[in-house]
Amino acid sequence: MLKEKSLFQKPLERWNNLNKALKDSSELISLLHGEEDAGMLSEVQTEVNRIEKEIGEFELQAMLSGENDKANAILSIHPGAGGTESQDWAEILLRMYLRWAERRGYKAEINDYQPGEGAGVKSVTVTISGDYAYGYLRAENGVHRLVRISPFDANKRRHTSFASVFVFPELEDDIKVDIREDDLRIDTYRSSGAGGQHVNKTDSAVRITHIPTNIVVQCQNDRSQHKNKSTAMKILRSRLYELEHEKQKEKMEEIQGEKKEIGWGHQIRSYVLHPYRLVKDLRTKVEIGNADAVLDGEIDTFIEAFLLKGAD
Repeated sequence: MLKEKSLFQKPLERWNNLNKALKDSSELISLLHGEEDAGMLSEVQTEVNRIEKEIGEFELQAMLSGENDKANAILSIHPGAGGTESQDWAEILLRMYLRWAERRGYKAEINDYQPGEGAGVKSVTVTISGDYAYGYLRAENGVHRLVRISPFDANKRRHTSFASVFVFPELEDDIKVDIREDDLRIDTYRSSGAGGQHVNKTDSAVRITHIPTNIVVQCQNDRSQHKNKSTAMKILRSRLYELEHEKQKEKMEEIQGEKKEIGWGHQIRSYVLHPYRLVKDLRTKVEIGNADAVLDGEIDTFIEAFLLKGAD
């Protein structure tokens, strides 16, 4: 209840602050009318630009009205075929999302990290916590394609790699998801993650298989097996909830005679690093030439375009 109140209170406070800042700037512009103080005029212009940007962000957040948009996000990345190439690409995407979360002031916690053979990652699951994390990151669901000169090819040939990104909301504890104990297979194993003193010393990592759906979730980020099991169960609840949500959505679209446009296997974005540098979103047609900035977490332009397209 307190969290719900906070989510409504924060936008209201933000709007009031923006309104006051806009009023103050307007009054200052009136006072400076006819003046030739270039320094002060520049300062006011900078403030107006900041307010405009904040208003744009505020309007965008107002579009996040989906049932789970306000929730934390659980993000999983899986490389496609291609071994080391695709595994390296999956790790590049992981860094991109961690940098994005850092830029927004969100908390990112790696729940499970399966290192690749030689380089990259075989699979990774991250929980990104912050207001509306899922609302923004659901724009990233789908297949991401990379074209580059391979750093692993002695002949320096061009390679194409694929990785799938799955994003689902972290559920609140009061949302009921029916999971029968008989449907679960729980295994423990030694952690194989990217670091930590306890890695590979105890069987604290937990793998849970939901037998009816064959969904497998893992967690190894804590020294405590109990905590890892609790986190893995939370991820499983979210996965099963999202699976049921997708089934209902497909059923409704079937009833309405609509063709489903975006599925889990849908290619959404292309990152070309050779022979030219361009990142293009295949859904919104938005293009950015500064591929390095995108891979450093500057993906808000793509997310905003996706949300605006959904609002049309």
